[in-house]
Amino acid sequence: MRGRKPKSRIRQNIVEILYFMKKGYGYDIYKVYTQVFPKVSMRSIYYHLNKGVLLKEFAIEKISKEKGNYSWGSEAEKIYYTLGENARPSCSERVRKKIMRALRIS
Repeated sequence: MRGRKPKSRIRQNIVEILYFMKKGYGYDIYKVYTQVFPKVSMRSIYYHLNKGVLLKEFAIEKISKEKGNYSWGSEAEKIYYTLGENARPSCSERVRKKIMRALRIS
């Protein structure tokens, strides 16, 4: 079999984060991920979000264009993700506490 294996620790960690966030866009997910799990690139997070949509682990809730003063222009497109039908969150109590702390939820 060629390509990457269908299971991914990074994608499973994103499932755990979205389970508590309920919904989020790429950069927000990346910020929480880097606080809780080992360092990963933002590009890798976006890769796994897109791959997760194909595998139905994530679903796109909405796509919005937000105005602002960004380095690349005056508008940013934010894609909000939620858990999909194939997502299987199963985090430990220790990970749950770390995610909740990163989200500032008690």
